[in-house]
Amino acid sequence: MEQSNVRVVLVNTRFPENVGMAVRACANMGCNDLRLVTPERWIPEKAAPLATPKGQDLLHRVQVQESLLEAIGSCHCTIATTARTGGWRKALLNPWEAAALVAEAQLKGEKAALVFGSEDRGLENSEIELCQHIATIPTSGLASSLNLAQAVLLMLYECAKAVRTKEGSLPKDHLGQDEAHITAEDGERLMGAWEEALTRLDVLHGNNPAYFLMPWRRFFARARLRHHEYDAFMGLCRQILSRVAKKEQKGTK
Repeated sequence: MEQSNVRVVLVNTRFPENVGMAVRACANMGCNDLRLVTPERWIPEKAAPLATPKGQDLLHRVQVQESLLEAIGSCHCTIATTARTGGWRKALLNPWEAAALVAEAQLKGEKAALVFGSEDRGLENSEIELCQHIATIPTSGLASSLNLAQAVLLMLYECAKAVRTKEGSLPKDHLGQDEAHITAEDGERLMGAWEEALTRLDVLHGNNPAYFLMPWRRFFARARLRHHEYDAFMGLCRQILSRVAKKEQKGTK
């Protein structure tokens, strides 16, 4: 069971021991790519015993990165996990729905990222905004928060199961033929251009444009743009900015 195209990203972890258990979960499920984003403390020696002998190779390859975008930027499918629901955290996927998206990416040779927050706070809103989808694991209302390694193991198990299911339903010559989706880094570049265009058109108002941009983020996440579609939207943004600039120049004459 190999999941070489799945990346597990742990954000703001507090305890090396929890990372060690997450490493073991990744090793169990054939995931060989784990990134830490700004861990509170990272001491590999404390993580090693809980990673078990099977996880030592992965433990030695763990990368520590300075930002979530740096960790997921090259990924085509990004899924944030949360135990907190309600408010603007809408369109939540369950684990098997999220796994279907990850499996689709894997079978096309694209990279998918599963993003998990800190043990006590989970992911911040600003971190979730960087991901295309949000998933939550259904639990008892009396105890909704899972141990970090448990959540990693469960999500990776669902992904592995979804890959096997999809592999069995697709002809061999179909896999990997479709045009690749854009990466998370491309998506953030598009959102920046889209925000600038909407601002110049006076569509975004108020002191919190990121909030009013959320419906567009959800739209583009659902669309899962391919490269030619991304190029079309970026071209549209450039056209908007160019025409607004020409109109402003005429108004000053």
